[in-house]
Amino acid sequence: MTWTAVADVVSAICLIGGAFLAFAAGVGVLRFPDLLSRMHAGTKPQVLGLVLVLIGLALRLRSGGAVWALVLVAVFQMLTAPVAAQMVGRAGYRTGKIRDDLLVVDELTADMERATEQLTDAPAADPPTT
Repeated sequence: MTWTAVADVVSAICLIGGAFLAFAAGVGVLRFPDLLSRMHAGTKPQVLGLVLVLIGLALRLRSGGAVWALVLVAVFQMLTAPVAAQMVGRAGYRTGKIRDDLLVVDELTADMERATEQLTDAPAADPPTT
C-alpha cells in the first residue's frame, strides 16, 4: 500500500467523520429544547466537523496553496464561532430567552446587577459648556 493510498483512506475517514458531525450539529439545533443547548450543538460539533472536512480535503488535494487556504479557513472558523456563540448567548440572556431553572451557575446576573449599581451611584456628568 502506497502513502498516497493511505492518505486517501485517511482523507475519506476525515470527510465522513466531518460530515457526520456537521449533520449531528444540524439535528441538535433542530431538536434541542432551549437556546443554550442549541448554541452548544451549533458550535462545538459544527466547528470540529468543518475542521475534519478541511483536513480530509488537505490530505486529498496535497497542494501547498490549497492547504494554506484551508488552514486559514479553519483558523478563522475557530476564531469566529465561539465569539458568535458568546454574543448570541448574551443577547438571549438579556432578552429573557434563557431558562433560569437550567442554569447551575449564573454569574452574569451578579455582573449585570453590579454594573447597574455603578451606573446609578455615579454622579451625573455636567453638561459640556460651549
